[in-house]
Amino acid sequence: MKTITIIAAAAENKALGKNNDLLWHLPDDFKRFKKITTGHSIIMGRKTFESFPKPLPNRKHIIITRDKNYTTNFKDCFIVHSLEAALAITESEDTVFIIGGGEIYALGLEIATKIELTRVHENFEADAFFPELDTKKWKILQEEYHAKDEKHKYDFTYLTYVKR
Repeated sequence: MKTITIIAAAAENKALGKNNDLLWHLPDDFKRFKKITTGHSIIMGRKTFESFPKPLPNRKHIIITRDKNYTTNFKDCFIVHSLEAALAITESEDTVFIIGGGEIYALGLEIATKIELTRVHENFEADAFFPELDTKKWKILQEEYHAKDEKHKYDFTYLTYVKR
């Protein structure tokens, strides 16, 4: 069975980002994201893709956009116009990740089987937000709290959810 995992970092008020940028710097969360997603396909919206300086190494990038003329010259980057088309590209893969942004997460909630959420324990002003999770549909499988330290300005918790 295919695992479709949403992976995100969201604040207490569900803030994801502002002006196509992250709101915090959590090095341990970046390392975790890299460890979890390397070697797999990552599905994202165009704005998320454009927020990277270059494609992330060792991952197939599937970019969803409404712009029928959108192109990229990067290797291992595929342009599609729907979540269904993104999933079709990954048909033979066991594990796929949905990495954002807010609109793509909202679409992905219906089909995802797992969520890896880093909850940043702070509220932020933002223009992109993580969707509300229905606790009747999702249960927490694992929690791992991290206190702020010299490298992390905010407390955060890794939360692993699975579909009920």
